[in-house]
Amino acid sequence: MAAKRKTPVKTRNPDLIRGVGKYSRSKMYHKRGLWAIKAKNGGVFPRHDSKPKSPAAAEKPPKFYPAEDIKKPLLNKRKSRPTKLRASITPGTVLILLAGRFMGKRVVFLKQLTSGLLLVTGPFKINGVPLRRVNQSYVIATSTKVDISGVNVEKFDDKYFSKEDKKKLPEEKKEDQTAVDTVLIKSIEGVPDLKAYLGARFSLKSGMKPHELVF
Repeated sequence: MAAKRKTPVKTRNPDLIRGVGKYSRSKMYHKRGLWAIKAKNGGVFPRHDSKPKSPAAAEKPPKFYPAEDIKKPLLNKRKSRPTKLRASITPGTVLILLAGRFMGKRVVFLKQLTSGLLLVTGPFKINGVPLRRVNQSYVIATSTKVDISGVNVEKFDDKYFSKEDKKKLPEEKKEDQTAVDTVLIKSIEGVPDLKAYLGARFSLKSGMKPHELVF
């Protein structure tokens, strides 16, 4: 893009050399017509006095001011809505975990919690994955399904997984895990090779393309 041309500055007294004008000071006095303005006002140049400013109200400085700037919360009009569950994930669907401690493990989806997270389990006796919450963004839904009609998951919610001060696993949670696993394992054993499928860890070998695989 061509550079814009600067318009030449027009002056009544062009420079002969740098700092020396073509016309003298008295010549420019007449050239600019200042003599006529002075004669019109009785030999005195007119003065335009500035309007008096209204005095500003005296404000006392605050006795306290914050050492750091206080951030104002941004306006947010978005309403919290329940997380939409993927159509490929239904109760009993076998999922592959893509992140976290149990990455690569296959788990059974039980239900979606209020927070939008998925309630899943290994079962624990098969692959060591206990009842836990996972984000649906980090799972692959397979076409394999397990019948979970006999599994009671009504008591499980987000509060159930809240952190406790005690590091020791409560006996109540152990009993809950056993109750869920007992019914679930019976359904799994009724499907050939499903127990071994859930117990095997998911991994990719050389030459395998994830986007071409059918789960």
